[in-house]
Amino acid sequence: MQEVLLVIHLIIAIALVATVLLQRSEGGALGIGGGPGGMMSARGAANLLTRTTAILAACFFATSIGLTILAQQQSGSRSLMDVPAALPAQEDTAPQDEPALPEVPIPE
Repeated sequence: MQEVLLVIHLIIAIALVATVLLQRSEGGALGIGGGPGGMMSARGAANLLTRTTAILAACFFATSIGLTILAQQQSGSRSLMDVPAALPAQEDTAPQDEPALPEVPIPE
């Protein structure tokens, strides 16, 4: 089930990117895009692409939430916040000898 939803999610993501790239540029940055002409009237294309973008975005969010729920159910492990913290290990309080200093190699 998770694989099918993942494939659908990827198809929606690609369609969403394509739909956003098809939209007319409003800013006119660097003079790119927004030229006259096109496959439909400016108003009709804007309404269709805006509506399509909104529908694809809603589907993208829905599949994202669905994938998250499926992954959570299949993981079976609990969150780190649910596991009680382990007590720190008891340190040995017995006095120990001073550590030996490292020997310095002497060249011959």
